Amino acid sequence: MDFRNPSDRSEGSSRSTGFFLLRLLSDGADLFSLLPDRIYTVGRDKRRCDIIVVDGRRCVSRMHCQVFFDGSNGKLRLVDGFFLQARPSVNGVFLNGRRLRRGATKDLSVGDEILLGCRNRSSSCCMARSGFVVEMIVFRGAAGGSDAHKVFDSMRAVDPGALSDVGLRARAGLLLRYCGKVLQSADPVSYLRNSLHLEIGTGIAGIEKIRGSGDDLLAAVAKNYGHVVVQSGKDRVFSGNPIKKVRKTGGPFQPREDILWRSCNSNGKKLFLNKLDLVGCDMADQGNVVSLLELFHPVESLVRVFAATFTSDIPWFLSSCRLPSHLPITIACHSTERCWSSSHDKRTSKPYSSYPNLLLVYPPFPDIIAFGKDRKKQGVACHHPKLFVLQRESGIRVIVTSANLVSKQWKNVTNTVWFQDFLRRSSPDYSSLFGRPEHTKCDFAAQLAGFIASLIIDVPSQAHWITELAKFDFTGSQGHLVASVPGIYVQNPPYFGADHCLSAKQIERLQPNAVDFLGSAHSSVVGLRHRFSTTSDATGAQLKILASILGKGRENASGLFEVLLRRNNNIPADVNAVSVLVADLDEFSEGDCLQLGFLPRDVASWVSPLSDSGFFRFSAFIYPKEALAAALDESNMKAQLILYVSQGPKFSEISRLIQPMHVVPLCSLLASIQRCLGLWRLEEVLSQHKWPELLENDFVYASSSIGTSVSTQFLATFSSAAGKRLYEHVDSDESDPEWGCWSAKHEAINPSMKIVFPTIERVKNGAHGILPSRFMLSLSEKTWQRLRTTNIFRDAVPNPDNRIGYPMHVKIARRRFHSKTGKTSFGWIYSGSHNFSAAAWGQIVHLPSQSKIPGARAIANELSPRLHICNYELGILIVVPPSKEVDKESLGLDEVILPFVTPAPKYREGDRPATTKAMREALAEAAVAEGEISAAVFAAEDGDVQGEEEVEEEEEEEGISETAEFVAEEKEEERIYAEMLWSQMDSSES
Repeated sequence: MDFRNPSDRSEGSSRSTGFFLLRLLSDGADLFSLLPDRIYTVGRDKRRCDIIVVDGRRCVSRMHCQVFFDGSNGKLRLVDGFFLQARPSVNGVFLNGRRLRRGATKDLSVGDEILLGCRNRSSSCCMARSGFVVEMIVFRGAAGGSDAHKVFDSMRAVDPGALSDVGLRARAGLLLRYCGKVLQSADPVSYLRNSLHLEIGTGIAGIEKIRGSGDDLLAAVAKNYGHVVVQSGKDRVFSGNPIKKVRKTGGPFQPREDILWRSCNSNGKKLFLNKLDLVGCDMADQGNVVSLLELFHPVESLVRVFAATFTSDIPWFLSSCRLPSHLPITIACHSTERCWSSSHDKRTSKPYSSYPNLLLVYPPFPDIIAFGKDRKKQGVACHHPKLFVLQRESGIRVIVTSANLVSKQWKNVTNTVWFQDFLRRSSPDYSSLFGRPEHTKCDFAAQLAGFIASLIIDVPSQAHWITELAKFDFTGSQGHLVASVPGIYVQNPPYFGADHCLSAKQIERLQPNAVDFLGSAHSSVVGLRHRFSTTSDATGAQLKILASILGKGRENASGLFEVLLRRNNNIPADVNAVSVLVADLDEFSEGDCLQLGFLPRDVASWVSPLSDSGFFRFSAFIYPKEALAAALDESNMKAQLILYVSQGPKFSEISRLIQPMHVVPLCSLLASIQRCLGLWRLEEVLSQHKWPELLENDFVYASSSIGTSVSTQFLATFSSAAGKRLYEHVDSDESDPEWGCWSAKHEAINPSMKIVFPTIERVKNGAHGILPSRFMLSLSEKTWQRLRTTNIFRDAVPNPDNRIGYPMHVKIARRRFHSKTGKTSFGWIYSGSHNFSAAAWGQIVHLPSQSKIPGARAIANELSPRLHICNYELGILIVVPPSKEVDKESLGLDEVILPFVTPAPKYREGDRPATTKAMREALAEAAVAEGEISAAVFAAEDGDVQGEEEVEEEEEEEGISETAEFVAEEKEEERIYAEMLWSQMDSSES
């Protein structure tokens, strides 16, 4: 790009001093400065434009758009066809990915990205990245009017009185924000003094310095930033790469973060809201709002960053948080193609050469939830969490939010934020990464490690995150993590002591009561058909021996039969190979064992090194009837295997003995250990308390998306997991978890909870109309018609009231009880990424028997319910126990502020939720009403918005039911692996 100053609007007339810095999106990333009270036209026309875009393929218009720094109120505005002498652009102007409506203006903020032409650059003529990012705005306005009004008024085609009102509100907002920063500073007097007397080179220029010599100030900035400031028509070419200069020298006007952005702290007992750009600063709300930049402050001390998100705008994230290019950053993202791909090469990408340590990760979706067991057909799945882990030398910050990593959701849409800081330990504690079911209050580290491990399981280079988490003390966490990971899960059978475990040299017999159990992992036996097929066992002798051993063996109360694991060090094909054997353990000798098959390659890859090191012990169990059925089956049916994981003899010395070769296996182990997820995790935490049903006075779920599977059955399932019970059974000592359980029958008679979702009228009356909500809210007309007679819908009225008119993207559940005295409240609040859907929380399904053998259907594991989860999700659960269990220092539930009014108002007669159909119809009506907007323009804008990947999951009901017919079969690669091991084992024996 080339640049020049708009000469027809001279410098001398303005009494406002300041400038703004824009950074090009080109490879050179040049930085340039423009002055206030001037209209800068951007386009290809060298005669009429001030910012000239070199675009040989004409994706950018001759006069594409305008940028205007209003000296009357310090607002930087982006304009597309607002002024009389400039038509709207042909291919559009995109602010943070959203197309600017033709003839509209938008206020710009630091970090905003402006793209010229096709936003997605999908066509061949739009591959070049033309545009800029707002780097900095420095402004000091003089009292009284300015030439900005004269310039603006002479060229616009709107009511001149509107700007003065906008200017008044803007100045009031600026003053309120400044007062808020003063009040929040540790030393308000020093804050005021510093803001008035800052010198160049130490922060933002003071008022006196700006008043004295604006031109000298700009010249000084130009000199130190390494670029030319537009002062006359002669200065047109800008060059240099100021990023490196500023970072190396700490040059002038590098903001002092302790003045511009407050440090934020949290004890983990409350929720925050994101700081909206367009909302005035209410002093009473200052302690409840936080920006993304404040959460990352100070960035200089960051050691590494981990993030997980659904949609993302990585360039905006890097620039707005001012992250240095050398910082290791890992971001787990959603990509349907990459997450479903079977290729590990598709799991990562490094898209930004200027940030060599930034890695994008695409977590895998498992085969078991794919349509027809075929990954190529994909399935219902979504990577949907919103998580940040910010590591520093002294501590680590965990942030759980409902906001995706895009500018709009942090600046223009209400979202919730929970965060807490944790201090570094004197030495790593690896036992903290393994939670205990009886200690859910202390399992924060285990839940976090297990969830992150599931995201990076296919990315060995990121496995170090697990060892890093062991260095920090999470025991003071004030919330419980609630995670969802795609898959179909069975409830873990209770642990029964094993007699043997895997050893590097021979099968090891365990001493009674010498096992410290850590958890279990579900696997399978591969190669079982090789031993018992008609080709290998023509007479059926091996099959008879197997039936005899399994028939005489001891089964525990869960129907499990212990098998033996043995290392196969003499098989060249895989140094980690592990055999699975059966034997009569009452008369056991290693020579009397019968080999069933092997552990799968990916499981053996972490079991063997962790066992050989002495860090862990592994024992195994199978369902005997299932194993026998699989041996007889001709369709390569799998036999399940349950791995029990216990502390090894050197477990307490892991921090001293661990080597790089152990880090990846440890990460795989943590990803494989079974934990309660989704609905079952909610139940695991909340079942620790007895909730007095008669004292409940509110149970609501506010969500920006309501799943298509939400029905009376799902409402009952969710309520039951949340602790809902029948009144008459609430105080019962009956140990059966099903006793007094809330069912669909009870739900149909007496609905247990309310759904908070905005009406179509509330959405239509939003500050920016329907478009901001259309592809963020999701509720099908079919679901609404199914639930409308239940009278459970409530309107989502934003809280506090200065957020009214702005969309909410929150996912919050709250169950509130009042004490018998009525003076205090207790209960629980969930906040995070889980929308109210079966895809997010899971749906209870019953799988049909896998066996074709008569009598083999009665397998305990097959009859137990399973939880089908489609999405990766993460949230935080804040629990305030009943008053007799509560600590004196605990907060009441009402002290956790919600982003919507409670109690949420009922839908009035004729109210209708903002369903997808209702919003589409309202948009069509608006297009007809606005005669100046042609149907073609409306269609173009509609298409552009759809290009944004903001629509979150909306699962299809038949998706879950189809995968419920899944029959686990041995994969082709597993069969080939087992055949290779069998052949080499047979060769070595012969």
